[in-house]
Amino acid sequence: MQPFAMMTLFLLAAVIACIELGRRIRIRRNQKDEAPSGLSTIDGAVFGLMGLLLAFTFSGAESRFDTRRQLIVQESNAIGTAYLRVDLLPATVQPQLRENFRTYTDTRIEFYHSIVGHPDKVPDIVARTSALQKKIWDQSVAACQQISGSNANATTSLVISSLNDMIDITTTRAVAQRTHPPLPIYIALFVLALASSLLAGFGMADPSRRHWLHTLVYAAALAVTIYTIVDLEFPRFGIIRIDRYDQTLVDTRNSMN
Repeated sequence: MQPFAMMTLFLLAAVIACIELGRRIRIRRNQKDEAPSGLSTIDGAVFGLMGLLLAFTFSGAESRFDTRRQLIVQESNAIGTAYLRVDLLPATVQPQLRENFRTYTDTRIEFYHSIVGHPDKVPDIVARTSALQKKIWDQSVAACQQISGSNANATTSLVISSLNDMIDITTTRAVAQRTHPPLPIYIALFVLALASSLLAGFGMADPSRRHWLHTLVYAAALAVTIYTIVDLEFPRFGIIRIDRYDQTLVDTRNSMN
């Protein structure tokens, strides 16, 4: 079972346990208000804070997911553009340069596939990526120096700028992959979930029976929402996956054949 699913089941059980604990605390204290509504000042503040934090983290996670998805397209476009501009270089250097582009694209695809399946291979792939970037850059710069005529500066600018974009996007994607909310935010969300559950159980205490429907619906809704937030933050490990967007890189690679 994946870690996120285990976390969700643990949270579900913890929320139910806190609701039951709150119920028992109220019954033990013999507070039998006829209609405990949970709308006291403290209850409202806790539930409001939890709702605000849920909205904040969900919005941020969805925004970062969308950014990572867009960066895949940007990298595919950057590689494709740089590859097409090889046509502007002298014919003698084009075959080897194109072959290096194919190898580079294969390496990038392998990198994203290895993040989940073979994380131990990632450092080696990163090293090979950097070596290929330097190799392509050196070959392209040397080829640009061979160009003469009135269009030499324009050609050099086009080729070098496309290579810059292709190389820079790897750093941008690496940073985006590591960008997540600070751990204290997740801790605060977890603590508030349990605290609100405790107050909910205290508020709906009934010595004669347990409100299982309300308990299960509340616990499930809270656990699923938090799971979705975490899943969006790590889109290569859970149910919400970004892997299918890697097909744009595969399509770019196929266009190089």
